[in-house]
Parts: sequence; structure tokens; C-alpha cells
Amino acid sequence: MSEAEQNKALGQQEVLEGIRWNEAGLLPAVVQDANSLEVLMFAYMNKESLQLSLESGQTWFWSRSRGELWHKGGTSGNTQAITSIHYDCDSDTLLVKVDPEGPACHTGETSCFFRELPLRNSAAGGAKKGQGAGSARQGLNDNERFAVLGELERVIAEREAERPEGAYTTYLFDKGVDKILKKVGEEASETIIAAKNKDNAELRLEVSDLIYHLLVLLQERKLPLDDIMDELSARHERPRRD
Repeated sequence: MSEAEQNKALGQQEVLEGIRWNEAGLLPAVVQDANSLEVLMFAYMNKESLQLSLESGQTWFWSRSRGELWHKGGTSGNTQAITSIHYDCDSDTLLVKVDPEGPACHTGETSCFFRELPLRNSAAGGAKKGQGAGSARQGLNDNERFAVLGELERVIAEREAERPEGAYTTYLFDKGVDKILKKVGEEASETIIAAKNKDNAELRLEVSDLIYHLLVLLQERKLPLDDIMDELSARHERPRRD
């Protein structure tokens, strides 16, 4: 083991010693999609499952009902590649950010939190479902409306150049074009499903994921977003055929 690896291991051990386990020796773990930031599931880890998670790079948990360790996706194949693990200010809860290979929920849903409690005054104090983002941007000019695309393109380029540890975009570039293409295909399929289900809230999320992964693909291929915009502009300017 190199000196750098030894220092990293020692630092990790110091952090683990500061974790505040509950009376049963467990720690709540919230699992979040590193890209969409959607909360996927909630489970518990003990010291052994946390160590296995750190060593393997995939999520391991402790089943309170079965009294045993379990590897997420060990039988279903729906594994979760860990991109980062954070602990809260009280050192008693974990936030595990992952790149999921499939749905987190045993029902086949992307997230275990797919059911919603209706609020008594759901429309009070805010826009109706699906209207908020669009309404907030209606008064902006085109440059302001789409500035986020340019900013996202810039950030993705920085991630490729700097490769910050733990960043999901770094993970994609490290894995290469095949992984990026796989994610583009997955997000395109999920966009189709959301549209077929007539679920605009889900469609908004899936289209956002798809656009992000397309921008990563363009960066990997060194094809500027400006070239895409020029192509769209040229098509718009072409005379229509009778």
C-alpha cells in the first residue's frame, strides 16, 4: 500500500470512529441518485455493511427483519455504484449517492418513494403541478431562458478536464463512451415511458436527465452545443416543401 493510500485509509478510519451508531449498532442510510438527486430508498447500515460498501463501491445494508447483511442488487442485478457517501452534522445519518443500474424498489419503481400523500391545500401558495418552472421563465428573453444549457455545458467540460473525485460526471467520463451511451438509452426509454403514462412531473425529470446525458455525450465526442444550435437554426431557415 502506498503512503497516499495509507493516509487515505487512516483518514477514513478516523471518520468511521466518529460515527454515532444507534443502540442497535445501526445507522440510517438515505440513498440518492447522484444525477437526478431523486431519493431512491432508505435502509440501515451496520459497521460491516458500511465497510463492505466502502471496499466494493456498491451498496450493502443490514436487514433488521432477516438479521443479515444484504447486497443491493445481489439477486436482482439492480446494483448501485457508489459515487460518494456523506454523513450529517450529528454523524448519525448517511447520504449515499449512487449510479443505479436499475430500479431501487422491489416493485420495479425507480424509487421506493413513488406513492404520494394528497395535501389538503395542495394548490395553496404555489403553482399547479407542472407549471412552476415554465411560468417563472415566461418573462425572460431567449438568452436568459436557455442560459442554463450553456452553464451546464461549461460545468461538464470542467468535470472532464479536472475529474473531481466523487462527482457523477467524472464517473461517466472515467467509464467511457459505452457507459455514457447506455445512460442516454436508459434516459430516452424512461422519457418515453413517462410520456406514455401522461405524467408531466415525471416527464420533466426524465427529459432533464436525458438532456444532461446528451450534453455529456457531446463533450465526450467534442461536439459543441453551438454546432447543434446552428444545425437547428439552419433547418428552421430552410424553405418548406409543398
